[in-house]
Amino acid sequence: MLVPDAPNQRWRLDFVSDALTDGRRFRVLAVVDDYSRECLALVADTSLFGLRVVRELDALILRRGQPAMVVSDNGPELTSMTVLSWCQRKGVEWHNIAPGKPMQNGFVESFNGRFRDEFLNETLFSSLTDAREQIRIWQHDYKYHRPHSELGNITPAEFVAKKGLAMRAA
Repeated sequence: MLVPDAPNQRWRLDFVSDALTDGRRFRVLAVVDDYSRECLALVADTSLFGLRVVRELDALILRRGQPAMVVSDNGPELTSMTVLSWCQRKGVEWHNIAPGKPMQNGFVESFNGRFRDEFLNETLFSSLTDAREQIRIWQHDYKYHRPHSELGNITPAEFVAKKGLAMRAA
């Protein structure tokens, strides 16, 4: 796939799992814009099925605008009839990577690696509410304070501003 030359051309989705201090598992849905490298969403919950995924995407579209394409793996929550019908209604192309080929979803896999190494592995969460709040703070830092080498060592927010892109507030 070609690298996009504007935001909202292609978003990538993937899941990361972690656990609370009491051992209960939770998942985080990560949504990343390929062009700006912005982390558009980090949604933490104990279960994230297709209906929840499209609900979160609809909320993100209201804030951000609609993507032309979404790329994800072949997990059941991302290949469900709920997701397929959502794509048809919205006119969004959905591309599933080849099974067993996570590097076809490289941008979000790279993001997930940083998210896990720099944050999830270093942070204890006492509750889902605690996890959501700490994740929200980390996401803000990632967008506004962390330079990215792929963007010329500026933050995603600076990149969007420098390009003069008229983005809805995210």
